[in-house]
Amino acid sequence: MEYQEAKQKFISTWGSLGTLWGINKAMAQIQALLFISTEPLSTEQIMEELQISRGNTSMNVRQLIDWGIVSKELIAGERREFYTTEKDVQELARIIAKERSRREIQPVIKTLAELSSIKDDGTPATKELIKQTKSLHDLAQTADSILDKTLNHKQNWLSKSLFKLIK
Repeated sequence: MEYQEAKQKFISTWGSLGTLWGINKAMAQIQALLFISTEPLSTEQIMEELQISRGNTSMNVRQLIDWGIVSKELIAGERREFYTTEKDVQELARIIAKERSRREIQPVIKTLAELSSIKDDGTPATKELIKQTKSLHDLAQTADSILDKTLNHKQNWLSKSLFKLIK
């Protein structure tokens, strides 16, 4: 397989996997392109390489910046904006996991806390709702706490955590 074909296959595959970690295909493809690039890329370079519109590129780059996995890079003498991404795979996974917790797990924990604290009117249905939502709340909060502790160990957090689980 030649370089260009391998590059396209990587970007396409990473784009398809992006939905698994909570982003759309174009966002994941942009991140993949930046991930394998040896230097920061401009909006125009990203558009040309991925054959996507300026609006699509700009919107998705902004979202990747919001996620904390893409950043602007200043290049002396250039008026255009350039972008780069985190190159350390484990740090990238840590950032994504932390952001997913903030966007997905934390709101669920808040909702489950509200639901498990409704007024108990004494009916079996209400008691069951309170019991089950409290159980889910406790489980979600425990899982989030474990994830948070794991994420706070920046260096090799993934492999160290998995190694501890295996032991």
